[in-house]
Order: sequence, then structure tokens, then C-alpha cells
Amino acid sequence: MQTKRGARKERVGVVVSDKMDKTIVIKVERITKHSLYNKVIKKFIKFKAHDEKNEAKTGDKVRIVETRPLSKDKRWRLAEIVK
Repeated sequence: MQTKRGARKERVGVVVSDKMDKTIVIKVERITKHSLYNKVIKKFIKFKAHDEKNEAKTGDKVRIVETRPLSKDKRWRLAEIVK
């Protein structure tokens, strides 16, 4: 079921930094095969996400959802702390 605004992207990752006020940095890992050598490799990307209550801490596994641009780098917000 799609909402009025459409389906939003979701990612699950680990918090690597919580030093900024109301902002956390999340590292999302994905596994892919190398195109030439067919070796399974891990690739990472970091997202900055809005954490209104400063509740996520470094090392937490969290789920983030896409949102409108909140600053120059923040386009995600914290949905829930998974673990």
C-alpha cells in the first residue's frame, strides 16, 4: 500500500558517530560481487540522519527512512532503534 507521498526508502545500519546535536552518522553495509573476479566484497556508505531526541548511541543498530532535505547533508531521519 502506498501512501499519498509515495513509498519512502528505508535502510538499516550501525551508528558510527553521535557527536553532533540531533544528528547521527550511520554506516550501511551491502554485499556485492566483483564484476571481473566474482569475489564477494562488502561496500559501505555513510548517511547523516536526524535524531530529534538524541537517543541513538554509537554502536546501535538503527532503521532510517528518507525525508525532505533537513540541511546540506541530512536527507534521512531515525525511524527506530533496532538493537
